[in-house]
Amino acid sequence: MKQTWIALILLTCLTNASASTPRQITADEFRQLMQSVSNWKRWGDTDQLGTLNLITPAVRRAAAAEVRAGVSVSLARTAEKSAAVDNNSPYSHTMLGVGTKVADGAPYVSGFGADRIAVSHHGFAHSHIDALAHIFYDGKMYNGYSQEQVSPQGAAVNSVLNMKHGVLTRGVLVNIPALLGKKWLDNNDIIDAQLVQRWEDENEIRIRAGDAVLFYTGHWARRDALGPWDPMQGIAGVHPDVATFLKARDVAIVGSDATLDALPSAVEDSAFPFHSLAIVAMGMPILDALDLEALSLEANRLDRLTFMLQFAPLPVDGATGSPVNPTATF
Repeated sequence: MKQTWIALILLTCLTNASASTPRQITADEFRQLMQSVSNWKRWGDTDQLGTLNLITPAVRRAAAAEVRAGVSVSLARTAEKSAAVDNNSPYSHTMLGVGTKVADGAPYVSGFGADRIAVSHHGFAHSHIDALAHIFYDGKMYNGYSQEQVSPQGAAVNSVLNMKHGVLTRGVLVNIPALLGKKWLDNNDIIDAQLVQRWEDENEIRIRAGDAVLFYTGHWARRDALGPWDPMQGIAGVHPDVATFLKARDVAIVGSDATLDALPSAVEDSAFPFHSLAIVAMGMPILDALDLEALSLEANRLDRLTFMLQFAPLPVDGATGSPVNPTATF
C-alpha cells in the first residue's frame, strides 16, 4: 500500500512537472512519505552521522579526482550585517580593539585590532549547515532520539560536533533556471523529481552515492536585482517528492541558495516538510542559504557541474548547526 501511494505521488508530479502549484499532500500522506525514506537504524541504534556515513574513503578519493583546473570558489554569502525583511537577525560585528596599545615590552607591535562576531545563523539570510538536532517530527529527531535531548544546555545527541572533522565529497550543481532557460526561478516555481531527472538526462550526469546535491535557484541574483522579500510569502524550492529521488541515489548532503523548501508548503500542517524529510527521516544534513552565484559562473566557464566540495562547521558541542564557508574546487 505504501509503495502504491508513493508511486501515485510520483506519477502525479511527473505528469505536472511544469505546474507552478503541485498537488497538495495531506498530513497522513506525508507521514507515509517520512516512513518510506527513513534511514533510522540503518547504521545502528546509536548512529548520529546519518547519510554522512555514505561518504566513504573511496567517495573522498573520487571527489579529490574532481580537482583538475585547481580553481576554488566560495559558496557562502558574505555576512549580512543589516536587517531586512528576510533577515531579522543580522550578523553582529563589534570592534573591541582598534590600534589598542599593547603592554610594554613588545616594542615592534604598535597595537592590534580585535572584534567579536555573533550570529543566529538559522534562517533565510546566512549560509549555514543544519545539524541533525535542528528539526523534530512527532517529538523525535533522526534515528529515534527524543527531542527532549535538546535542552537549554544544547543538543546531547545529533549536534553539529559530529561534523567536526569536516566534510569532503563530490558536489553536484543542479542548475534549474538554466534547464528552464531562465535567469532565476520565480517565487512560485517548484523543483520536483521530474525536473531533477530531466536535469540529469540533459546534462548526462548521474547523481551517485555520497554526493552533495546543491540546487541553484538564482535566489541571490533575484534578490540583488529586485530587492529582498518575505520568503514565507513565496520562495522557489524543492517539492517533497525529491526526497524519494535523493534516497534512491544515496545522496549524502543536500543544499540550495535559498531555504531548500518551496514556500508556501505543499504539505498540510508542515511549514518546512523537506527539512523534516531530509534531517529527521533520512539523517541528511542541509546546507542552507548558500550563495551559488560564483559557483554557477565558474561552472559555466569550465563547462563542468561537478567538483570537490569541502566544508567544516564551528566545533561547538551541542550546537544545532553552524555558519559555514564551503568551497568548491574544480
